Amino acid sequence: MGSSMKRLLFLGHRWLGIVLCAFFAMWFVSGVVMMYVGYPKLTEAERLRHLPPLQAGAPLLGPQQAMSIAGVTGPLSELRLAAASGGAAVYLARPAGAKGAAAIAVDARSGARIAPTGQARAMASAAAFAGPGVGTRYLGPVDEDAFTHSRGLDGHRPLHRVQLSDPEQTLLYVSGRTGEVVRDAPRTERLWNYAGAWLHWLYPLRGNMFDRYWADIVNWLAIAGTVMVLGGAAVGLLRWRFRAPYRSGSRSPYPGALMRWHHVGGLLFGAVTATWIFSGLMSMNPWRIFDGGAAPLHMQALEGPALLPSARDAAPAALLSAAGPDIRELKWTRVMGNTLVLAQSAAGKPLVLDSQASRPAVLDSGALLDAARGLLPHPVASVERLEAYDLYYYSRDAHSMTGGAGKPLPVWRIAFADPQRSWVYVDPHTGALAGRSDRHKRTSRWLFAMLHSWDWLPLLERRPLWDLMMLAFSLGGAVLSASGMVIGWRRLGRKLRTAGAKPPARGPIPHRKSEPRTASPH
Repeated sequence: MGSSMKRLLFLGHRWLGIVLCAFFAMWFVSGVVMMYVGYPKLTEAERLRHLPPLQAGAPLLGPQQAMSIAGVTGPLSELRLAAASGGAAVYLARPAGAKGAAAIAVDARSGARIAPTGQARAMASAAAFAGPGVGTRYLGPVDEDAFTHSRGLDGHRPLHRVQLSDPEQTLLYVSGRTGEVVRDAPRTERLWNYAGAWLHWLYPLRGNMFDRYWADIVNWLAIAGTVMVLGGAAVGLLRWRFRAPYRSGSRSPYPGALMRWHHVGGLLFGAVTATWIFSGLMSMNPWRIFDGGAAPLHMQALEGPALLPSARDAAPAALLSAAGPDIRELKWTRVMGNTLVLAQSAAGKPLVLDSQASRPAVLDSGALLDAARGLLPHPVASVERLEAYDLYYYSRDAHSMTGGAGKPLPVWRIAFADPQRSWVYVDPHTGALAGRSDRHKRTSRWLFAMLHSWDWLPLLERRPLWDLMMLAFSLGGAVLSASGMVIGWRRLGRKLRTAGAKPPARGPIPHRKSEPRTASPH
């Protein structure tokens, strides 16, 4: 490598590090927090646990009658019944094609369509969520704040904030469209998030003049950071004496303890630092590189015609009587041209009921697989029944970024011979689509989840081994970054003081004996 190239490498690493090492140190520390405290979310398990049970004896309208009174006509992509709005039973219906929009809330007793949520309904929803004996205090509406940046909440904005007086001092966010509680954030979770996800994802740049540039800022910081760390690794290798030590006896040329630690620390932790920064970039799916253009699934092959409530559907009272006590939600769904109802309790798998006969229904696995083969217009390469999680289909802790959604087992994994090599997961218990993957998403799984979170099952199943490894490398990376930040700012300070100093008066240059040169910092 030529001297000019080496100098460019040294200077680039030095001056990029002055700014970027501060971000690295922040990312390492906040990443450790996120190992144990995630960004606030209302998981499916939490939602069901806090829903009041549906009463079998309540005089509730059937779905077809309620939708007719409310003026909701046409096919639906979703229909649920739960005591989810104002503590009262409501139908939550989403018209077909309204993906991403909030559901329409319909009173299950009268069929009246519920208007946008006001303070009174928000308070009633919060009280029902909290349970008896817990005080509530209304804090007002908000469109978006530090704990509600998730795009999944867009269909519910504005959000009503209600503070609970429970031991966790939970802050609830209630949908301004349906009255459902859509997010809970205990006080401890909120406080730790300011040192965790809020910093890690640069959320101070959200909701203000930088919002539209947020993704680009994160992407380019990560790109510059990856280049800087790789450049530093090259510098470290060039400066390390592998064969014979320097005259000082050290294999590192730097006399100062801080510079020497930064040099050695870079050799020890540079690779994992570069890996984490690069995989953080991959988590952003920069410029949609993991969108492989796979064809949409032909869901009608699996479900049949779209859901349309019928007068032949059983009344909620009959369904609840057949399902037993403690049912928190009824969900109407279509499987192979039949309408089924999933009766969900506070925990466990839902009970599958025939929507008209109000009796338990068992799906024919062979027929279900035959229907699922039509999800894509390509041949099926293989079919496998998964009884346990594997490298691509697995579950994480609820607080983690990808956790809390629920991954049922067993599932059918159907691999198609399409150009994207698509895999489709189907739940044999409910007939529902449990997930979809293709070669681009599987690449993302390696470049993001595997490299960033180390969510490799042999590690995750052997905690605290996973914790110890993540903590050790995070600590090393944080110290490496902090030392680089101190070194860089010290050098910048010297440069600024030198530049601001008055130049000395010109005069004769005194004769000096030559002095041995010491290695200068890179």
